[in-house]
Amino acid sequence: MTLHEYPDHLSLSQEACDHILRALDTKPDLLLCVATGHSPLETYRLLGEAYQANPSRFGRMRIIKLDEWGGVPMEDPQTCESFVQRYLLHPLHITPDRYITFESDPEDPAAECARVQALLDQAGPVDLCILGLGRNGHIGFNEPADTLQPHCHVAHLSEASMQHAMAAHMDRKPRYGLCLGMADILRAQEILLLVTGSGKEVPYQFLRTGRLSTQVPASFLWLHLGASALIDTASVRN
Repeated sequence: MTLHEYPDHLSLSQEACDHILRALDTKPDLLLCVATGHSPLETYRLLGEAYQANPSRFGRMRIIKLDEWGGVPMEDPQTCESFVQRYLLHPLHITPDRYITFESDPEDPAAECARVQALLDQAGPVDLCILGLGRNGHIGFNEPADTLQPHCHVAHLSEASMQHAMAAHMDRKPRYGLCLGMADILRAQEILLLVTGSGKEVPYQFLRTGRLSTQVPASFLWLHLGASALIDTASVRN
């Protein structure tokens, strides 16, 4: 993994957007794995502007959702699904046949993970994976633990995840997470880790050491030669 510093969130987001566009120009049917939340939001807004300038550029692009809050209605405005629909699928006109998603409230969560895994195995691997760094070092719902899961799995949500702004505003609180596993992420051709937002100084400082720990799942991105961390120095400077 390589580390790249930017002076603010906007310049980081512009580079992330430009990187996605370059990848899309190289592979028009790019399979993009997308995280949700504040970290990638500006990147996705810029992608929407790029679509307005050249809609045909996105005509074959595919998207897979990284994770989802489990046990809440799909239509809840705070689900990852609502986020992806609002900031990616609608602005980029991604059709259902080009989208892989977890259902947020499945009857059988393990079976739902197996379904998404089968779709990923058929369509993948991911070409470019967009990740955010969690305040406890997680990526998606790959949470700090003694062991990490390789593939799509039902995740126990950490206290830090339950305090996320998305969960805080839900009327019906999530009971678990649904998420791609570490092997699924590390199989991606390229990975962009967006390091921005408050409260991430501790995991970021560990990440800079280059050491690996299951207690900081993002540290495993050091194993990937095509991974880049884009760092907003204004938000993580001590």
